[in-house]
Amino acid sequence: MSSTSVLELPLTASGMTPRVVDPALDLEVEIRRLKKQLNAVILAHYYQESDIQDVADFVGDSLGLSQEAAKTRADVIVFCGVHFMAETAKILNPDKRVLLPDLDAGCSLADRCPPETFAQWLKLYPGHTVISYINCSAAVKALSDVICTSSNAVEIVRSVPKDRPIVFAPDRHLGRWVMKQTGRDMVLWPGFCVVHEQFSQRRIVRLRAEHPDALLIAHPECEESVLSLADHVGSTSSLLQFVRTSPAKAFIVATEAGILHPMRRARPDAKLIPAEPSSGCNCALCPYMRLNTLEKVYLCMRDGRPQIEIPEPTRTKALRAVQRMLDVSAGKVFTGGD
Repeated sequence: MSSTSVLELPLTASGMTPRVVDPALDLEVEIRRLKKQLNAVILAHYYQESDIQDVADFVGDSLGLSQEAAKTRADVIVFCGVHFMAETAKILNPDKRVLLPDLDAGCSLADRCPPETFAQWLKLYPGHTVISYINCSAAVKALSDVICTSSNAVEIVRSVPKDRPIVFAPDRHLGRWVMKQTGRDMVLWPGFCVVHEQFSQRRIVRLRAEHPDALLIAHPECEESVLSLADHVGSTSSLLQFVRTSPAKAFIVATEAGILHPMRRARPDAKLIPAEPSSGCNCALCPYMRLNTLEKVYLCMRDGRPQIEIPEPTRTKALRAVQRMLDVSAGKVFTGGD
């Protein structure tokens, strides 16, 4: 694919020349060339633009991406997602270069859980096992006993001994859904995702009336009023698998619209209806995920920046919590923390 646009980034504080992409370049060819030259692997989340998904070596949800990052033998990891995802790759690979196409690609959930505030809040709950959703900073992971993703949150909570009280952060909607699935009471940090909280029960009811044969599938970051209407609730990989295997011919999809690309490839015969967010647009887009572009993927590989760096004491503490998540997903026993 050839790009006809020129990307110019602002001058850096050091006065460096703006980074420019030659419009004559075939970006996909150049990215493949750089990947071989750097011995790099490109990991992309399902919420990335379709052209980024198409050049990636692996496309998945947070759990799948963490597992791929843990086992890669590449020297360079190009992480096409948001900041906390690239940080997780660096936590698992301190000796590898981890590149993020746009350093401003953050996360509303992570931003709503500042580590200093979280540390003070945890003092109110001594003796609790701290489970943090992977959508948090490395510093919050370092304060946690174990990490979870939407794919394995239920499994992680069930692995904690029943006599251990639990703090769950930072997504209150995921936490509430997990409580319902497990029957475990948990103290919830009051965070939410700006994309998933925009889905409303009223709009979903209207969509279901317009498409009576469609099944509603929803991510557990949605509000409980939306999840209560869903035919299937699950992580992005779970939603994709449901569409891939269901005999239904139409689906209302209540999550970020990037997942529609692999769904269309898996089920070209199915009608995929994006749930409408309250913002009024016809599909839900994460503004942070969309900061990454094919041009920026090329530039970060060409220039070797932006790189993810984590202070070693923080990384080491965070690694313990991330590794516990991977261990539980691999069938190992978790005793609930130190």
